[in-house]
Amino acid sequence: MANKTYAQEWLMFAIKNLSTAKLLYNANHYEDIIGIELQQALEKMLKAIFANENIKIQKDHDLLKIYYTIEKYLKIEENEVVLLKIATDYYKEDRYPNPNYSLPPREEIEEILDFTQRLFERVCNVLEINKNELVC
Repeated sequence: MANKTYAQEWLMFAIKNLSTAKLLYNANHYEDIIGIELQQALEKMLKAIFANENIKIQKDHDLLKIYYTIEKYLKIEENEVVLLKIATDYYKEDRYPNPNYSLPPREEIEEILDFTQRLFERVCNVLEINKNELVC
């Protein structure tokens, strides 16, 4: 039996991350922080499917692992799988500056932002949740 209430809770958190990413993007600020917000939005969207299906939610930030666990409920194209991989890399346990740390390019952030928005709509459709009824 579907658990729409629990799925809606996850989607409401995803909306907050996505809205934050949009605000920062439109203000032309902090691509690294936008990337983290997008990764979190995607993670929470995918985990909404776990919630809806009453599947134990993984304590993992790897979007590919999460996606492959729920892909029978949500199909994405191969080029979108690549975008999940890119977004996964935005999440870093260690955020301290180091020689390997660099900001994601703005064009890449824009592509991930557009994908995240489209995926949000698709997840809502798959779960039969009206995105306009999600209140934060």
